[in-house]
Amino acid sequence: MIALLLTQQSLFAQRTRTVTTTTTSTDGTTTGSIGYDSQGKPILNRKTGKDSLQKRDRFADSLTIYYRYFDSSRIRYIDSSVSDFTTRFPQPYWYINLGNFGTASKSLLFSPIMKAGWDAGFHQYDIYSYTVESTKFYQTTRPYTELTYALASKAEQLINIAHTQNKKDNFNFGFDYRFINVPGSYKNQNNAHNNIRLNAAYQSLNRKYGAYLIFISNKHVSSENGGLVDKGKINDLALNDPFELETRLGVSGVISRNPFSTGITTGNEYKDNTILFRHFYDLGKRDSVVTDSVTYKLFYPRLRLQHTLNISGYGFHFKDNNVDSTKYHDYFGLTFLSGTNNKFISLEDKWSTITNEFSVITFPDKNTQNQFLKVGAGLQSLKATLAAVTMRNYNIYLTGEYRNRTRNQIWDIEATGNLYLTSFNSGDYSAFISLKRLLTKKLGYLELGFQNVNRTPSFIYSPDNSFLVTTAQSLKKENTTRLFAKYENPKQHLLLTGEYFLVTNYTYFDNFFAVQQSSTLFNVLHISAEKKFKLTKRWNWYTEVHVQPTTGNPPVHMPFLLLRNRLAFEDNGKFFTNLFISTGVEIRYYTNYKADNYSPFTGQFFYQDTYTTSNRPDVNVFLHFRIKSFKAFVRYENLNTLLSGSGKYNFNLPNYANASGLFRFGVWWNFVN
Repeated sequence: MIALLLTQQSLFAQRTRTVTTTTTSTDGTTTGSIGYDSQGKPILNRKTGKDSLQKRDRFADSLTIYYRYFDSSRIRYIDSSVSDFTTRFPQPYWYINLGNFGTASKSLLFSPIMKAGWDAGFHQYDIYSYTVESTKFYQTTRPYTELTYALASKAEQLINIAHTQNKKDNFNFGFDYRFINVPGSYKNQNNAHNNIRLNAAYQSLNRKYGAYLIFISNKHVSSENGGLVDKGKINDLALNDPFELETRLGVSGVISRNPFSTGITTGNEYKDNTILFRHFYDLGKRDSVVTDSVTYKLFYPRLRLQHTLNISGYGFHFKDNNVDSTKYHDYFGLTFLSGTNNKFISLEDKWSTITNEFSVITFPDKNTQNQFLKVGAGLQSLKATLAAVTMRNYNIYLTGEYRNRTRNQIWDIEATGNLYLTSFNSGDYSAFISLKRLLTKKLGYLELGFQNVNRTPSFIYSPDNSFLVTTAQSLKKENTTRLFAKYENPKQHLLLTGEYFLVTNYTYFDNFFAVQQSSTLFNVLHISAEKKFKLTKRWNWYTEVHVQPTTGNPPVHMPFLLLRNRLAFEDNGKFFTNLFISTGVEIRYYTNYKADNYSPFTGQFFYQDTYTTSNRPDVNVFLHFRIKSFKAFVRYENLNTLLSGSGKYNFNLPNYANASGLFRFGVWWNFVN
């Protein structure tokens, strides 16, 4: 975990809290008012002028808002830029999917699981989910709402609502809702995703007690078609509509492209719900400041007692109401269904977890809460319903963290560790340390870090689950070491990063159901560069480059080179007041490689060594603009599919073609209530 929310620092630090008590003369002139700075020290704000003659404060309806992610102390502000569509879209540019937005997705960059402890192993819909770590806790002077609606060809829809407000100076709540519905470019590929998140933060008036509450519900419903039966026919479509192609799963007669239907007959239904409650009590030093005839009491926390309760439930379900035994045998190697027709198949695991974590946090310097040391212990109970079997287990773990961001903001040190002592994940551990330094304001920042994770393979690799998984060997713990460095120069719009992974006992699927574990040590190097080039006064070139060489003959395949380039004409209110515009062309390309295949039954991307991609660059044209708080995006994506000849459709995976040309329109509208 990153920094433990330091509650005053997280929501109520680095701001001024105005006290209602003011000093007013007999003629109505205000001579002073008191506020608190980030350390709780009073600030005297002096104003002059008579109320009867004062004009309305032009900032009375303005918005001052910032936020922090859960377990982070870094202040962030709302991004109003329009240059990069992917910062507002759930799917990052370095991800691929099964053919259309909303389907199972994976990263083109090497990204092993770097988390110790229990993990179910289903991650193909992660980018469409709300998480505790991505929860934003706001501090705002006025109620704030953001509405999002994006519509694309073939009735694809994205709806997002976000709202936050402070009911009182010491209480904030927020609400997020997202709905994704995609009928699909291909048969039996419709999907729907529903996400809800509620969060609240409270701090007592004496600043000693604080509490956080997070509720998250994610539901993912996605049909699975198993890929195309004959991918060569995609180049000779009669109506230039890939929906006419036959797929390996699904029955044509029961397929619907109704954008308002969220039901499926063949596919995955995943659900997860989380309630997290964290509260703390501070012990510290009292102080006071006397101004004029008023005494203001202050409090500096030195020791924090903290408890976190996390209750989560998970359900992973694959079903097929129209099983074709011949297709199951020929395409997926499932022979137990041979000789049966229209048989129902259902594979399902359910998990529930309850975690209680108790921590003690000390603040060595009373004048800053950016420096702290935390130690704690947790008890996690696990319950699984696997087919007709119920399994119960538990974990006991220790956790620790040190964080120090110097008051001159030159150094930023972070170190965290977790160790699982006994039972289900006994022997798992994780260690992380990073050191960030401001070189100079002109040169920017340099960060260096180390991470090592020793973990039990995810439960999907165990033959004890309900998904017909076979494992021919006893699985050992995976161990991954990551060395990383980052150089950031905001003035030059430059970001350089490097990652070096050293992996042993890598666990993976090598077909639809079979698990393998490689005892061979291998490494992966990932180097990336991001740069904005200003070509002329209004023309900008954005480039992103990723290079990924490997050694040791690893059982992983990834493109050696991934590129994204955007050439954009941009103007910030020069032509027309309040109009910010970015329009141009966007090109993504990755070198040919042996792309993973996908198992619709287990939801896993698996290693294959026979098919190699042969793709053209993905080309999009766009017009993005902002007028005050209104933002709009107009795009035509996959322009490359308009070309004639063989190879017009790119294949992200074997038998899974990318979407055809797609028109997309979206609006983002902010409201200050």
